[in-house]
Amino acid sequence: MPILADVRDESADDIRIVLEPRARTVDPDVLMGTLFRQSDLETRFSLNMNVLIDGRTPKVCSLKEVLRAFLDHRRDVLLRRSQHRMEKIDHRLEVLEGFIIAFLNLDRVIDIIRYDDEPKAGLMREDWGREFRRATSEKDYVPPPPGDGELTEVQAEAILNMRLRSLRRLEEMELVRERDALMSERAGLEDLLAEGGLQWDKIAEELREVRAKFGASVPGGARRTGFADAGETPDVPLEAMIEREPITVVCSKMGWIRAMKGHIDLSTEMKFRDGDEGRFLFHAETTDKLLVFSTAGRVYTLSAANLPGGRGLGEPLRLMVDLPNEAEIVDLFIHRPDGKLLVASSAGDGFIVPEVEVVAQTRAGKQVLNVRDDVTARVCVRVGEGDDAVAVVGDNRKLLVFAMDELPEMGRGKGVRLQKYKDGGLSDARSFRLAEGLAWHDPAGRTRTEADLSEWLGKRASAGRMAPRGFPRDNRFT
Repeated sequence: MPILADVRDESADDIRIVLEPRARTVDPDVLMGTLFRQSDLETRFSLNMNVLIDGRTPKVCSLKEVLRAFLDHRRDVLLRRSQHRMEKIDHRLEVLEGFIIAFLNLDRVIDIIRYDDEPKAGLMREDWGREFRRATSEKDYVPPPPGDGELTEVQAEAILNMRLRSLRRLEEMELVRERDALMSERAGLEDLLAEGGLQWDKIAEELREVRAKFGASVPGGARRTGFADAGETPDVPLEAMIEREPITVVCSKMGWIRAMKGHIDLSTEMKFRDGDEGRFLFHAETTDKLLVFSTAGRVYTLSAANLPGGRGLGEPLRLMVDLPNEAEIVDLFIHRPDGKLLVASSAGDGFIVPEVEVVAQTRAGKQVLNVRDDVTARVCVRVGEGDDAVAVVGDNRKLLVFAMDELPEMGRGKGVRLQKYKDGGLSDARSFRLAEGLAWHDPAGRTRTEADLSEWLGKRASAGRMAPRGFPRDNRFT
């Protein structure tokens, strides 16, 4: 974000986030308003609820069906949990019955354990049914164990593992109370497993417990963010966010770019990597936007404030934007919001485009001139104020001059034919004021102006005539 220079996390026991503006002149309210406007305060996403119904059948469900499947799953868990608990209760009741038999027949149990060579088998052979008695009341009646008064293997094993300290009257009372409690719990589980209404009541109770534990009324369960009306944040120009400082932009032929502090003399000799040389050198300011026009007809936008410093030899421009390896840089210049550009391809097609239409907001750039096959973008020049004519020259050195109003103004496209060719294609183009004549640099570097252009005047898409004597051999105006 141009308005923000850095974000630091200085949190310790408390939360502390430091937002550092890019310039001291940035208003704090403007900074926060810009952050709110460009942040995802609300995120919406689509949900494809493709679920396995009953764990077997895949199905794309609605919200109602998903909730229904969730409740059915809760019911299934409740049934399996209850059945598992009943099995545990049955096992414990069997052990408790064996313990109670041992207490009621303690002397005989001790004799068998003390004198029998195989006490476990002896306990299981003994018929304990004859020894049962009624308790003090009908409620405390102890039923005989299964097997017509014989102990089971589980009961015999539990009796043998029982500690001597457990042989107390109080322990017997506790076992009876535990047995009665388990019998009551088992009866409740039987009712739950047999009746669907009780099952849904239990599920509702469990959900209420979850809400009571994690709901908004408990500490930490309430919403931690609030709602508020965001204030109106005006559009802040980039110049207001960045300190305006003069720089000199240097870009080499191989695409290594850097920014020197200040406006240095453009004739100063610059250092480049081995095998590289300078190509673009001009004065700018840190608040400027730079436009990069590639041979693919795509325009990329750079912030001058984000260019690497001039201490080194720069960084590859391709790392700052998504410029493909097969594409080359046609031109690099400062963006002027009120300007217009003349763009043309090697096939001789082109048009006029307002500069505000070519500014890209992402690294991917913005497609302006459509090219295909072997055709490449070749020309991107600014149309001067008051220019009323266009001059084009082909690889065949034929020059054509026609009126500016013959070119359409559009935001994107292939354009219209500028010049007709039998062989080769477009070499260069530029706009100028017809009354001032057409100027170019001769091979000696001197500026030459051709005032009388009547010989080369024609209609757009004409072939033109051979360029005047002294025209550069590279067929370029500059």
